[in-house]
Amino acid sequence: MPVEITSLEEFIKITERAIECRVKKVRKSNVVKVKARTRRYLYTYKTTEDKLEEVLSKVKCKKIIDVDKGEEIKPKTS
Repeated sequence: MPVEITSLEEFIKITERAIECRVKKVRKSNVVKVKARTRRYLYTYKTTEDKLEEVLSKVKCKKIIDVDKGEEIKPKTS
């Protein structure tokens, strides 16, 4: 079972040790799930589409994949 994280700071710490991250848009809503796969668990963090770019710029995954489009995302760094 996936573990849902509600704190952005805690999720960012988890992404440092993640193998890959995935971005999935939930149908019929403005919610986007960012999933971080570690060796043992799958962690999820829910955010809105408006805040997604901010979250992805902070995430430290080696590989970020957009599940809906099937392609790798290159986050914009400031």
